Amino acid sequence: MTNEQLWINFKEHNSKDAKDELIIQYVALVKIIAGRLFSSYNAHVEFDDLLGYGIIGLIDAIEKFDYKKQIKFETYANIRIRGAIIDQIRHMDWIPRSTRQKYKRVEEAIAKVQRLYGSEMTDDHIAAELNITLEEYAKLIGEVTTYSVVSLEEKLEDNSNFDIATGDSNYQPEENYTNREVKRILAQTIENLPEKEKKVMQLYYYSELTYKEIAVILQITESRVSQIHTKAVSKLRISLNELIR
Repeated sequence: MTNEQLWINFKEHNSKDAKDELIIQYVALVKIIAGRLFSSYNAHVEFDDLLGYGIIGLIDAIEKFDYKKQIKFETYANIRIRGAIIDQIRHMDWIPRSTRQKYKRVEEAIAKVQRLYGSEMTDDHIAAELNITLEEYAKLIGEVTTYSVVSLEEKLEDNSNFDIATGDSNYQPEENYTNREVKRILAQTIENLPEKEKKVMQLYYYSELTYKEIAVILQITESRVSQIHTKAVSKLRISLNELIR
């Protein structure tokens, strides 16, 4: 049976068999998204839990998807699956308050230094603003890097249902303007990043490589990739904060 016929049987004839077949067909997509997020959350949650949360999102996507519209189901489901996983993890509240506070300090320092130095901003400037050494700054970044990814995912999920990897969004007409602005701000901010930060973001979000793989490509250490990524994510969050104020 073709994919189109499955959608017709489920949507037009409420076929449970067709729905089950669609779930089975797209479980691989859930595994990809869950695996991707697992690299960020693995110290705090089991992969099977992420998979379970993602399947809930997949079922929701299948039930709500309008197959008659000119949109790929994978694009629509990606947002729903990712959102379901992030929503469940958020309720777990596993990130210590101290880590959130440390990340807030880093983000505030980056925002201040960025206003002063613009594209000339360096790690030395940020460390100086934090009144710590470069070594202490590197250690601090290592402590907050996971939360930096989580916080960006949560902000995107809260404000736009926007998926950074696909550059797509699912929204109601009244949310049109905000979502267009989020997409524009993100694209502009990424485009204006220094070359190495831009490259890390592209490899991490679009090529979906791990820190280890990116480190090999850029011939730098994993910890350096982490630093670059965290700084770039902070800039994206700062831009989004300016948008929704």
